[in-house]
Amino acid sequence: MNLGIVSRLSPRARFSLLLSIGLVLLSAAGFLYLRDTVFAVPPPPFRAGREIANTDVNPFGANFFLEREVEAWKRERTVRMAREAGIGWARQEFIWAEIEPEPGVYNWTKYDEIVDLFRSNNIQVIARLDRPPQWARSRASATGSSGPPDDFEDYGNFVQAVARHFGDRINYFQIWNEPNLAREWNDAPIDPASYARLLKIAYERTKAVNPDIQILSAPLAITLGETFTPGSAQYRNMNDLQFLEEMYAAGAKDYFDILSANAFGLGSSPDDPPNPGNLNFQRVLLERAVMEKFGDAAKAIWILEYGWNAAPESIPDSRLVWGRVTEQQQAEYTVRGIELARENWSWAGVVSIWFFRQVGDIPPNNPEAYFRMVDTDFTPRPVYAAVSAAARAEQVAMPGEYQESNPALVLDQEWKWTRSENASSGQYVRASEGNAGGTLRFYGQGLELLARRGPGLGRLYLSLDGSPVNGLPRDQAGASFVDLAGIESEWQVRIPVAVGLARTAHTLTLRAEGDVNLDGFTVPEIPAAQPQWALVALFAVAGIAALVAAGLTVRSTVPG
Repeated sequence: MNLGIVSRLSPRARFSLLLSIGLVLLSAAGFLYLRDTVFAVPPPPFRAGREIANTDVNPFGANFFLEREVEAWKRERTVRMAREAGIGWARQEFIWAEIEPEPGVYNWTKYDEIVDLFRSNNIQVIARLDRPPQWARSRASATGSSGPPDDFEDYGNFVQAVARHFGDRINYFQIWNEPNLAREWNDAPIDPASYARLLKIAYERTKAVNPDIQILSAPLAITLGETFTPGSAQYRNMNDLQFLEEMYAAGAKDYFDILSANAFGLGSSPDDPPNPGNLNFQRVLLERAVMEKFGDAAKAIWILEYGWNAAPESIPDSRLVWGRVTEQQQAEYTVRGIELARENWSWAGVVSIWFFRQVGDIPPNNPEAYFRMVDTDFTPRPVYAAVSAAARAEQVAMPGEYQESNPALVLDQEWKWTRSENASSGQYVRASEGNAGGTLRFYGQGLELLARRGPGLGRLYLSLDGSPVNGLPRDQAGASFVDLAGIESEWQVRIPVAVGLARTAHTLTLRAEGDVNLDGFTVPEIPAAQPQWALVALFAVAGIAALVAAGLTVRSTVPG
C-alpha cells in the first residue's frame, strides 16, 4: 500500500479504510481457525491389509455366455461395456464337448478369441470346465451333458490340455459346476466323495503343467434338499451344507486353492442373517463355518453366481423360483451385498454377478432373463449403473496396505502371476520380457511399493502425475527409476516412491525393464490437519492493529 496516498486521505476515509482492513484480517483469522478445528475434514481411515490370498482383488465379476454369441461385434460390445462398468472378472464356460469332440482332437479357435477379447479389455477369465462330449460319457448328448464322464481320467486329460494350451492367459480354473444338483450330476447318484476324486485328478493334472494356476472348487447350488443317503438310487438334490461337509470328509481340502460358492438373495435383503433353514445371500457364512470346522480358514471364498431377480409383474408368482425384487432393489442389493462382503468378510474375494448379458436364448417369459445387467439389445439396466459407480470407487486406493492384485493397480498382459511362499499372501506379479507397464491410482500424500530385490533383477521406471518422481535417480533421458538389483534376494522390500504430496488423487505410471517382481504397495496414513495457529495469530494481530489505528484516527478528529 502506498502510505503517501493514505496520508493524504481525509480522517473519515482513513478510518473507513483501516476499519475495513482490520475486519478483513480478523475474518481471515476466524476462517483459518474454523477450517482447521471445527470444520476440519478428518483424514480417511487407514485400511489394514487383507492377509488371505485371493481376497485383495477387484470384487466385481460377472457371468458371460460368449461361447453362444455368433456375431463378433456383439461379443466385442458386450466385453467393452463390462470393462466400462469396472467388471474385472469374467466367469466363462469352456464346453468340453465343443473343444474336444473326439479324443485328443481339439478345437481352440473360438475360445482363443474369447480369452484374447477379455484380456485385451483387462478382464481376467475364470474358466468353468464341464459338459463332457458324447465319446466320454455313454449317456451324453452331442452338445455335452452335465453329468460326469465315465472315466474321470478323461476329464483330467481335458483340463491338462486346457492348462497347456492357454498357459499364462488363464490363471483360474473352476472344476465342474453344482455337483449337488441332479441336473449337474445326472444319471449318477449325487456323491460328494466322487466329486472329490474328480477334483483331485483335475488339480494334480493342472498343477503338473502350471503350478501357478489357481483351482476353484465347484460352487454348490444353495438348496435345502432332503437329507441324502450316499449311494441312493434316487437322483435328487443334496443340501449344499451336507455336500460340503462330506466333500471335506472325503479329502477334498488339499485339492483346491479357492472355495467357490453361490449366493442368491431370493427376495430377501443382503442383510438377512444366515439360517440353516433359509436360502439367502448370507448362507455363504454357513459354508465358511464348514471350512473352518475342517481347518481350511486360510483360503478365500469366491462367489461365482450372485444376484437378485427383477422379474416383471407379468410373470406369475408360481414361476418365481428365485423370488422377485424391483429393479431399484436389484441395483441397491447387488452393490450392498458386495460392500458387506468387503467390509466384514476378510476371506471374501471375487463376487460374480449372475449375469451380465445373455445372447437371446432366454425368452422374456422366463424369469431367469431378469438377472441381467444389460439387455440383449445392449440397454443397460439400473443394476449396471449402480455397479459402475461402486466399481469406480474401488479403482482408487485410499490409505492402507494392499496386494499387487488390488484393482487400483492396473497391469498390462505382460505381467505374470507367480506363486511363492516368500511373497505376501503367497503370490506376486513378475515382468521378465520387457515392455510390461501399468498404472496405480491412489489418494494420499505418499506411496511405498513392495518389491523383491536380488541378483539379476532389473529396473522399475516410474512417473507420478505425468512427471519424473522427485528423489529417485534418473537415467540419461531424465526418466526416474528404482533399481531392484541386489547382492542377495530380499522379499517385501519397502521402496518409498513419494512423500509430501498434495492431499488428493494421484496416478503412478510404471514400466518394467528386465526382471521385476512386485508384491504390493502401501499408501501411508494421512495425518489429521493441524491448526495453522501462526497464520491465525498473524492475521489477528494485524487486524487488531488496523482497528487500533482506526480508533486513533477517530480520536485525532475529535476536538479537544
